[in-house]
This record gives sequence, structure tokens and C-alpha cells, in this order.
Amino acid sequence: MESVNKATSRRNFLKNTTVATAATAGAVAGVGSLAAPAVLAQAPIVLKMQSSWPSSDIFQEMAKQYVERVEAMSGGRLKIDLLPAGAVVAAFQVQDACHDGILDAAHSVPVYWYGKNKAASLFGTGPVFGANAAQMIAWMYHGGGNEFYRELTQDILGLDIVGFMGFPMPAQPFGWFKKPIENADQVKGMKYRTVGLAADLFQAMGASVAQLPGGEIVPAMERGVIDAFEFNNPTSDMRFGSQDVAKNYMLSSYHQASESFEFIFSKRKYESLPPDLQAVLRYAVEAASTANYALAMHQYSQDLDKLQKDHGVNVKRTPESVLKAQLAAWDKILPPLMKDAYFKKVVDSQKAWCERVVFYDLMNAPDYKLAYQHYFPGKINF
Repeated sequence: MESVNKATSRRNFLKNTTVATAATAGAVAGVGSLAAPAVLAQAPIVLKMQSSWPSSDIFQEMAKQYVERVEAMSGGRLKIDLLPAGAVVAAFQVQDACHDGILDAAHSVPVYWYGKNKAASLFGTGPVFGANAAQMIAWMYHGGGNEFYRELTQDILGLDIVGFMGFPMPAQPFGWFKKPIENADQVKGMKYRTVGLAADLFQAMGASVAQLPGGEIVPAMERGVIDAFEFNNPTSDMRFGSQDVAKNYMLSSYHQASESFEFIFSKRKYESLPPDLQAVLRYAVEAASTANYALAMHQYSQDLDKLQKDHGVNVKRTPESVLKAQLAAWDKILPPLMKDAYFKKVVDSQKAWCERVVFYDLMNAPDYKLAYQHYFPGKINF
């Protein structure tokens, strides 16, 4: 009898508890319907970013790789509205737009604001001292480059921006010509498109230089405004239609042997973000660098092959005599520029870095050309 009473008691307890719970839930629901609605997930912070590239260029695809990584690494708390060149401001004006707060961010290269201070070109298109782009990115991190960049943009130019460098670009081709370049004398009198200190370099070699954004290059060639040009790489060049206005493509050059993307942010906007989101924006640059380089190796090589096989482009390596003439031109233009104290200390820093780092790399690296010729005999003839 006692066990039956206990069982009945338990059933009554559970029944009463269920009823009470249901009643409580109903009461809470009733209160909820009269009070404020449930709190929704916080909306993402949206940054407006414009690039210096046409929407069709591979550089815009590389900017998208950065955007994808920011959004994934932030768990969706950050969103970037990426726009192509000209959507808000001109390609060369993105830095000013970030300073003025018209844009929150930009994807560009320092050489595009070289007109404000020629030292800008030292962060992308300066003298090589034997270094490649990866070694110069390393200088930014461990040789003082980041602080030099901050000093130039914030202290000297008074710009309300922060910026980071990413994607060590392969050396840029000498360019597109109507006739193959066999000696440096052919450059004299030529109307040539380039940017930054490379403009000073080609002027020292006797050329007349026009500094144009990528999207204006082929139309200028068609109108005869320029006789020859360089932009950056086989993919961009092919998408611009370079093969339609010239058939001689010269690879290898010291005019822009080291360059990187510049990721610019409005300083006010950047510093308004919590520290973890600032870290996402900064370190996503490093993540995108790997992705950008991998895409470049795949696409550049594939499109160089297409230029030769599908478009009849004569691809040649720039003669050593022309490369030596370029080095001589660097020696000519640097001394006057180094009268500026800031310019000099940056160049001195880069030169000291390259003397140590490039020595190690040259001593340590095997002869990759030897290995390539072993496995692919007859493929190259230089």
C-alpha cells in the first residue's frame, strides 16, 4: 500500500510540475509579447573599400581574396563593400579619399601617390639592391620599413591613414614594344608608360614618360600618346588587350623588380574598431599575401602561355646590356634624391638590409635554372 501511495505521489508531483511549468512559460510568453522583442544578432560593421583596379583585372580578384578572409576571420562581424577603380574616386585618389573619410579603406600601391613625395616609391618601386619582393616585404616587418612608412604617411604628409603591405609581386616585365628591344639606345626618345621612380629611371635612359592608370594604357597606345608601356604581369596585360596593340613582350627588368599591394585604412575608422577586429584587418593582409601569390603563379604562367600560343606574341627576355643600363640609370637618379634626409635614411636602411639578407639568400639558394634545364632541356635559351 505504501509503495502505491508513493507512486501516486510521484505521478501527482510530475503532473503538477508540468502544469506549473506550462503556466509559467505561458506567463513569460505573455509578458514577452507586451515587452520589447527578442534581441537580434548584432549587424556587421561594413567598410567601404575601393581599389585602384578595373573590375576585370586580376588585382581586383586578389582584393576579393582579402575581403573573403576578413569576413571569415571576423566571424561575419566585419563586411567589406569592395568597389573597383572609379566607383567613388579615381584610381590614383584612393589615399586622399581614405584620409578625408570618403572611403574607409583602399587597395592600391604606394607608387600611385608618388607625386606627393618621391619616397613613396621606396615602398614598392625603388632600387632593387639585388632583392626580390619577398625580401623587401621582410624589410617592412624586420628592417624598420613599417615605421618608415608610418612616419612618411602620418608625420611628414599628415595623412589620417594607417596602411599595411602585402603580396610580394614577381618582378614586372620590361614591357610591350612594337619592335624587340635589343639595346638601351632604342629607349631614347621613346614615349613610355610607367609610374613612380621608374618614371625617373626611364627619363634618365632618355625616354619621355607618361604616368597612367592601368585602364588608360591601351587606349593611349592606340591613339599614339605612348609608343610602349609596362603595367605589371601577363594576366593584367592580356586582359587590358595589350596583345592587340603590340606583339613584343619583354620580360625581366630592374625598373620595378619589387612591389607590393598597399592596404590603406582611414585611421579614425580603423581605431574606432575593437582591438580584435583591428587585428583581423591587419593579419588578413598576411593571409591574403599567400593566396595572392599562389593565384599569381598559376594565372600569370598560364596566361603567358596563352599570349604566345593563342595571340602570336613574341616573348623575349630583356638583354643583359639593357639591365646594366637600368642599373647605371639608378646610380644616376639616386644621389640627387638622397639629398632629402628622409629619403636617404630609408634607402640606407634598405641597402644595409639587402647587403645582409640577399647575401644569405644567394649563398644558400641552389641554382634553380640548372635544375629546370635538367628536367626540361631546350625549354629556355638564356
